[in-house]
Amino acid sequence: MKIQSVFDASFAPYGKVIKGFDTAALQAEMEKLPCPDGAVVYVPAEGALEQLPIMKEFTDQLYGGMPIQIGYCNGDNHVMNCLEYHRDSELNLACTDMILLLGKEGDIDFEKFEYDTAKVEAFLAPKGTLVEVYATTLHYAPINAGGKFRCVVVLPRGTNTELTFKPDPAGESRLLTHTNKWLLAHAESPEAKNGAVVALKGENPVVNV
Repeated sequence: MKIQSVFDASFAPYGKVIKGFDTAALQAEMEKLPCPDGAVVYVPAEGALEQLPIMKEFTDQLYGGMPIQIGYCNGDNHVMNCLEYHRDSELNLACTDMILLLGKEGDIDFEKFEYDTAKVEAFLAPKGTLVEVYATTLHYAPINAGGKFRCVVVLPRGTNTELTFKPDPAGESRLLTHTNKWLLAHAESPEAKNGAVVALKGENPVVNV
C-alpha cells in the first residue's frame, strides 16, 4: 500500500492539517499514558489531558464552543480491522509518527451495507502534526510508522461511550456500536467476533513500516 502524507493534496478529501496551536504540553502529558505492546488502548476522555489549557482553545476555536472530550489511542498496530465514522469531525494529534488508513463514507453501499477495502488510502502523519479528520471520512486506530504510536483523539463530548438505547437493526443504525460511532468490521477482526456488523469486503489491509 502506497503511504502518502497528510501534507499531500490527496489528503484534502479526508481532512486538513491544522496549525497555530501549541501542543507541547499535550504531547508531554501523552508520554505518561499507557502504550501497550501488541495491543491498542483507547480512552474517550482522559482527565490529565482535559485539564490542560488547550482544552478551552480546542473547544472555542476548533469546535465553536461545543462540549468536547480529549482522549487518546495508543499502542502497537499493523492491521486495519475496522472503519468507523461519526456525525462530526475528529481531531488527531500525532505524538509519534503514525499512519492513518482512510476511506470515504460516500463509497459505502448502503443498500448492501458494504465497503470495498481496496478504496482505502494510507497517510503518514509526522510527530507533532494536528489533523482534522472530516465527519465523512472513514477511519480507525492508527498504524505504526516505525514504532508504537501515540495519538490524541478529540471529539464531541459523549462520543464512543456506551449506548443508552437499542439501535434499529433495519437501517444504518445497525452499524452503531457506541454513541456517535458507526462501525464497519472486517470478518477477520476481533470486533466482528464480538458481534459488529461485517461490512468491509476485500482484504484486511496490513501495513508494516
